[in-house]
Amino acid sequence: MRRDLLGYGLNPPRIAWPGGAKLAVSLVVNYEEGAEMAVEAGDPENERIGEVISVVPPGRRDFGQEGIFSYGTRAGLARFLDAFDRHGVKVTWFMCGRAVERTPDLARACIARGHEAANHGWVWRPHADFSSRAEEEASLLRSAAAIEAATGERPVGFFCRGSPSPWTRELLAQHGYLYDSNAFDDDLPYWDRDVAGGPMLVMPYALDCNDMKFFHPNGFVVPQQFVDYAEAAIDQLIEEGERGAPKLLNIGLHLRICGRPARFRAVEGILRVLAARGGKVWVARRRDIAAHVRAVLPAG
Repeated sequence: MRRDLLGYGLNPPRIAWPGGAKLAVSLVVNYEEGAEMAVEAGDPENERIGEVISVVPPGRRDFGQEGIFSYGTRAGLARFLDAFDRHGVKVTWFMCGRAVERTPDLARACIARGHEAANHGWVWRPHADFSSRAEEEASLLRSAAAIEAATGERPVGFFCRGSPSPWTRELLAQHGYLYDSNAFDDDLPYWDRDVAGGPMLVMPYALDCNDMKFFHPNGFVVPQQFVDYAEAAIDQLIEEGERGAPKLLNIGLHLRICGRPARFRAVEGILRVLAARGGKVWVARRRDIAAHVRAVLPAG
């Protein structure tokens, strides 16, 4: 995969979003609980990033970390589903296969409400860890099968933790995916034409407007900071859209992070900000945004 430092350069395409919206917004909820590294699940070590850094030695169960993750599905998920219903928005769920396999009824409930299931890998790990194309393909297929079995929906989008491998996009193209989200390098979708079996539509994701910043020492502390940050991004990009250069904004959420009561105030606040912007924003599932881009900005 060749690194592209230019992209659209100074001449980005003027993508017309549906309804005359000046900004497309993708809300993503990460469904990872039960797919984090855990000795309990047969992994050699436990995930270390949580409310605090795990201090349990490798090879031993970390019941504390397990509980921090389990809170996401046991308590946080219901808050998200209720809020999305009340605000009338549809989102994309980045679903790890092992997480879905362990809680299929909950995963099914998410998609039954009209949301999208995207493939987030079998477990919550970087696909750069895979040592062979065949190993990664087996994991990709296993995750997709678990998601489809639980939700009835075959995922057409993908995002893994951290970094993909040199083969990831080729595998996605081979297996008929509509888009790949493993990119942080643009405010607009674009085509990667340097993919065997491609080209592949890239729907860039983002880590700045993301509740993982609550777990980072240089990030958010109180919920209003996240709301203010998201609102600043929304209004900046709306202004750019009004000047003739519409963009895409990604807002990332996690069941175990913003699913907590205090931090969920940020979710409610962001949803209110989006509602207040009315027709200036198009809040949509990633698969719908990808379908629109494919129609107005074909690969050729």
